[in-house]
Amino acid sequence: MTEFGKIGVCGAGAMGSGIAQVAAQSGHSVVVYDVFAPSREKSEALIGKSLDQLVSRGKLDAETAAAVRANLVWTDDVALLADCDLVVEAIIEDIAAKQSLFAQLEEQMQPHAVIASNTSSLSIARLAGGLKRPERFVGMHFFNPATVMKLVEVVSGPATPPTVADAIAQLARRWGKVAVPVADVPGFIVNRVARPFYAEGFRCVQQGGAAPELIDLLFRSAAGFRMGPLELTDLIGQDVNFAVARSVYESYFGQTRFTPQLPQAALVDANWLGRKTGRGVYDYAEGKGPAAPGASDGAALANAPQRPAVVSASLAEIEAEGVHIRFSNGRTARDVAKEIGRDVVILDWFDGASAKAAGFSASSDAAAGIAAGLLKSWGLEAHRLEDRPGLIVLRTLAQIANAAGDAVLENVSDESGIDDALRFGANYPFGPCGWARQFGLTELVGVLRAIAVGTGQAMYNPSEYWVSKA
Repeated sequence: MTEFGKIGVCGAGAMGSGIAQVAAQSGHSVVVYDVFAPSREKSEALIGKSLDQLVSRGKLDAETAAAVRANLVWTDDVALLADCDLVVEAIIEDIAAKQSLFAQLEEQMQPHAVIASNTSSLSIARLAGGLKRPERFVGMHFFNPATVMKLVEVVSGPATPPTVADAIAQLARRWGKVAVPVADVPGFIVNRVARPFYAEGFRCVQQGGAAPELIDLLFRSAAGFRMGPLELTDLIGQDVNFAVARSVYESYFGQTRFTPQLPQAALVDANWLGRKTGRGVYDYAEGKGPAAPGASDGAALANAPQRPAVVSASLAEIEAEGVHIRFSNGRTARDVAKEIGRDVVILDWFDGASAKAAGFSASSDAAAGIAAGLLKSWGLEAHRLEDRPGLIVLRTLAQIANAAGDAVLENVSDESGIDDALRFGANYPFGPCGWARQFGLTELVGVLRAIAVGTGQAMYNPSEYWVSKA
């Protein structure tokens, strides 16, 4: 097994500094290389501030923090990386710049040493194209901030032997990370499987399905996400998030599950890039941001059934004051009402154990009042939605699960790897494959087929993987 003692990090930006701190806190001697003196100075100050904060919060004692600082050295001399056993590259996402750096590193480093790229979007095979020792090259994709985020995607190129990938994964685990082996495909796991989270949010806005504030609230308060998709793109930066969307879409030759969204393109064109420009989906001027959406009114039902602990399309239908109420199976309230000749309410998916709010659609205003009363009796804030196939939360989660199923089918990773990647790299409250199995695979396939029919969009057709498992 490859042993790693001294570690090098190329690039003294936020990501490189975070990786360097993680390695230094794990006891390694670390050399941080950057040709720009201001970057090196900023990196040293950033790590020093981070360590001071850990001491003030009681996470480290002063003696340990001092030892970590002593493990770190900054340089503009690539020759100081010569005796490193591993060098992690974390410079700009430019293939020519990276390959130029790799050529310099190979001239300096020992034959046993490993070069790892922190690239989030470039092919490991392509990056390794000019290397003399491509078998000592691997992807080691951290997530920002590297000191906090647990996930490391370990990406094997065609020349990377399992022994090298395994050694890197074991090292990452010793650093306290969740290391997930990943095939060398565009977007790896997180930037591929998470695309529908953002895309469905923008698609819902474009179609008038709900206001942005309500979309984000439902993901936080109904599904347990830390942030909704639209507010998260404002935080990431609309330009950055849209660039990833376009890159993944183009890399998969226009596969429709990854179609970028026009409303996001319009934000980028207007330079409304989110928090960093003061305006994105939301206006952040004078400390503003998403406003709280109003809830639907309704009197609690006297004989309401018990709130379900696990929500699925197969749950028993509810009859309340002549209204037919059911959890979404992908069909609209309008279509079901036309079929059965009665008022219909469709409930969007929510986490039965922790939700504080839920969305619904209704075939009439009277039915909407009954739905609001039912949700109120379950202790949930009720929000009426436009009557769209799959509504908002279910449609998004089903499409994320669809992307996850495709990734398993194409050997990007297995179910547990994909779930770990989304939980620890994107802070999802649950993995998409685990969610799909809890929801029910037969139900998931049915929901996706209904959405595909209702929207006329083939991108919602269920993944062959889930069809084979249902």
